[in-house]
Amino acid sequence: MLLLTKLLTRLFVKNSDNVNDPDVRTAYGNMSGIVGIFLNLCLFLAKLTAGVMSASISVTADAFNNLSDAGSSVVTFLGFKLASRPADKEHPFGHGRYEYVAGLGISVVILLVGIELLKSSAEKIFNPDNSSEITFLSICILAVSVGIKLWMFFFNKILSKKISSAALKATSLDSLTDCAATSIVLFGLLISNLTGINIDGYLGILVAIFILFTGVSTFRESLSPLLGNPPAPEFVRNIKETVLQEKMIVGIHDLIVHDYGPGRCIISLHAEIPDDEDFIRAHDTIDIVEKTLERKFNCMTTIHMDPIATDDEYTLNLKDEVQNVLCEISPEFSIHDFRIVNGETHINVIFDLVVPYNCKMSEDEILTLAKNNIRKIDSKLIPVIQVEKAFIEH
Repeated sequence: MLLLTKLLTRLFVKNSDNVNDPDVRTAYGNMSGIVGIFLNLCLFLAKLTAGVMSASISVTADAFNNLSDAGSSVVTFLGFKLASRPADKEHPFGHGRYEYVAGLGISVVILLVGIELLKSSAEKIFNPDNSSEITFLSICILAVSVGIKLWMFFFNKILSKKISSAALKATSLDSLTDCAATSIVLFGLLISNLTGINIDGYLGILVAIFILFTGVSTFRESLSPLLGNPPAPEFVRNIKETVLQEKMIVGIHDLIVHDYGPGRCIISLHAEIPDDEDFIRAHDTIDIVEKTLERKFNCMTTIHMDPIATDDEYTLNLKDEVQNVLCEISPEFSIHDFRIVNGETHINVIFDLVVPYNCKMSEDEILTLAKNNIRKIDSKLIPVIQVEKAFIEH
């Protein structure tokens, strides 16, 4: 199984390990689409023959399910092809999200097939037809179909993990559901012919439920990146490690990853630099880090430079005290962009307060508690707080 996948990859995909290259991703998508179209058309013809020979609605329905899978493979092929188009005036960040749209299209096709199968199976229950007859050829066709669909599941699963593709993951799950559905159909034919009890329509409904479940789950997974997902924790960790390799940068915050399709993203972040560094040297350092991220992750990068006090003992100690009293409200609270402005009668304490999305308190409640706790440190402190949500999980 793995050997055949490697062989096909060697034939269809050049530079197969460079998965961040849009051309390589397109080649993987084309390979999956071509293999899926060919195998699903073969299965459709074979199962249609078995369905006609056995006069089974569930077998025939399973055949047309494979025909819809062939259509889904066409959608996958076209999705990757469109996603590879370069940026233009109307789409300055490229067309990479077509891949997500392809996954959405596949899920819609799956749902339509499930609904039609549900209707035809219900009709079979209310108007039973006892003319179905199992044949040895039908058993062989269905058994081989199970094996092929199981291979297609692993094939597309390997590819989806290789290039982190929602469309190929949807395709792999569709193949797994087809494998289970065909197994149920085969089991039903055997039971019907051994016992004389016609359960064809009931099994058709069971198959339809499998298909609808897959359609709903793949629809949600394909829609999610279009709405905007947080970046993968490993990707975030790699970005942080790359940025912090530069000794001048002592910390980062407000990291945002804008996803314009797999292999096409924009990174923005705030880099904390000691406030006594030379401005020109610091700016040059930021430029170097931006270029490093762009080369390493094949992405556009913008870094905002935040000067912070690293030698002012009072500011550093006060920051720790403020963090501690805010953790009394919630241990998940964190602060950044911390600075103070001294006055004759008061001290402005200015910072951003990051709160988790699952926090039950309103912003007003958070501000009231935070300001009260900070004033307990020193009555002269005047908190100036900007409350924000974390774009990523730290």
